[in-house]
Amino acid sequence: MSEALVKQTQAAPRPSGNAAIALQGVQKAFGRIKVIHGVDLEIEKGERHAIIGPNGAGKSTLFHLITGKYSKSAGNVFVNGEDVTHMRPFEISRMGLSRSFQITNIFGNMSVFENVRCGLLWARGYGYSFWRLLGLEKSLNDEAAQIVYDIGLASKMHTPAGVLSYAEQRALEIGITIAGDNDVIMLDEPTAGMSASETEQIVGLIERVTEGKTLVMVEHDMSVVFNLADRISVLVYGEIIACDTPEKVRESRAVQEAYLGAALEEEH
Repeated sequence: MSEALVKQTQAAPRPSGNAAIALQGVQKAFGRIKVIHGVDLEIEKGERHAIIGPNGAGKSTLFHLITGKYSKSAGNVFVNGEDVTHMRPFEISRMGLSRSFQITNIFGNMSVFENVRCGLLWARGYGYSFWRLLGLEKSLNDEAAQIVYDIGLASKMHTPAGVLSYAEQRALEIGITIAGDNDVIMLDEPTAGMSASETEQIVGLIERVTEGKTLVMVEHDMSVVFNLADRISVLVYGEIIACDTPEKVRESRAVQEAYLGAALEEEH
């Protein structure tokens, strides 16, 4: 058996016991274009972790590799100690990971309550065959109503989601994301397109609903990143050039030269 084949068939080494997410040598190429170059990263349980970088750095690609939307060209991904490298998104979700999308992903003709209830049903494995069960699920309905309250949309409980403001729709999507009660939450650009006041509200919501959970977010707003994150990974041209506390990342000359200086100037 060739050395390459032996390496391919060997099981990936297990990450540390406290890792909620672990990436080992993760790569992604689209044809001949390599976008992610062998990323190694461990995110601890209960940590709030931000992934930042300039446009085209590969942040969204890395996000999709973790959540199973994209297949990996090489490397392994673990969620709560389980190898999810070749799992599909719904299978990864059942390992304890929920995600939001960069573009708001809700059912506009359904009410706020119905959107959250769909999130709960999907997380429990009912898929699209659940309609006959709705009237029987009092506990499910109570749980959906509680989530609507938690995300600050109780007054819009029965309002069609399509008529909500942009910030309210983002809050609703966060509610759908947490509906499965998973302990790892991934948010893709949660404050994109928001005003300063809307951003402040969403940051407060994220802090509340992810308390005690692992949070991983791709985010462009540096004020959000430095207010929320325990650690920051800086991705540049598909490689992590720094992974540390916000203070140390801010002080890093390599990060300033590659990205952060220009990003902070944009904030002002």
